[in-house]
Amino acid sequence: MTTAIHTGETGAGEKGRLAEIAGLGANGAAGNGVAGGVAAAAGPWRPVSPCSPDACLGAPAALAGPVHRVARLLAAVLVVLAGLPLSLAATRTSPARQAAITRAWARTLLHALGVEVRVTAQSGGEVRVTAPAAAGPSGVELRVTTPAAAGPSGGGARVTEPAVAGPVGGGVLVVANHVSWLDPLVIAATVPSRPLAKREVAAWPVVGRLTAASGALFIDRDRLSALPAAVETIANALRAGHTVAAFPEGTTWCGRGMGRFRPAVFQAALDAGAEIRPVTLRYREGETHSTRPSFVGDDSLLASALRVTATRGLVAEVVVLAPIRHRSGTAGKGRERAALAGIAESRVRARIPESHPA
Repeated sequence: MTTAIHTGETGAGEKGRLAEIAGLGANGAAGNGVAGGVAAAAGPWRPVSPCSPDACLGAPAALAGPVHRVARLLAAVLVVLAGLPLSLAATRTSPARQAAITRAWARTLLHALGVEVRVTAQSGGEVRVTAPAAAGPSGVELRVTTPAAAGPSGGGARVTEPAVAGPVGGGVLVVANHVSWLDPLVIAATVPSRPLAKREVAAWPVVGRLTAASGALFIDRDRLSALPAAVETIANALRAGHTVAAFPEGTTWCGRGMGRFRPAVFQAALDAGAEIRPVTLRYREGETHSTRPSFVGDDSLLASALRVTATRGLVAEVVVLAPIRHRSGTAGKGRERAALAGIAESRVRARIPESHPA
């Protein structure tokens, strides 16, 4: 399938078309998903969230004891440091082995932090944007979840086998809502995939090496003119049969609502003819929805990590929803990517508690 966007000199008409693909208006503004409000976008991939620590963070249902908190922090630091030699090994092995190493490391870090992961998956209810000539492969596989032994973190982390397997020889675009810095770890622990990361992360000490070792695709999120190259990078990975994980909101919400899915990443799925798999991420403390892991506004990573390790019974729920498949039809590319983004967003949003203050 021919790529629908082009590189080269970017004139006024081309800028308008790129802005449409990115999901922005002609002036670069993006809706923030809050009724009655519109937030300015920080970039073509990064609209602004209305969430902030003061407005969104609640008290924990139960606090972990001081010993558990210290044990979790120390265990997490050790897992991160152990990831450095593992990252060297991962970059020198096959993609399948690289995914296995990344999955094991992510599971171990979540366990150290005291986060339990629960996964459910749907294999039915397939959605097609246009009427297909023939049905495609299901591309779905649900495996057994087994409990892991308790460790020094005191969290009941679960070892979960991959919840998504793509069509034979075909790529899958996994799209999820974005709540926390934990989200990429949760996805990596349950869905073997290549995450999207902003370009500057590659230069960060420790984090950059660990991210690169996971097979991340580094993209420029700040310049609209870099959008065609970013979409092509993602499309090429999908054409190669890889699973790519993205957070199309482009920013984090506290989990009591979500933003719009920006269409740019869906253009890559269109170009590659890839299946799309929506995923809903939710965090709970027992039966209560939790905003404690959220990473929003001017929150710092340290403050968020301290909240996570101080929270007892924190559960990350991963709901892998039915696949969305595209078949060539009469609709234009703009309408098709908007339809894909809208269908995926509505499926994810249906499982998120919409209780964010207006």
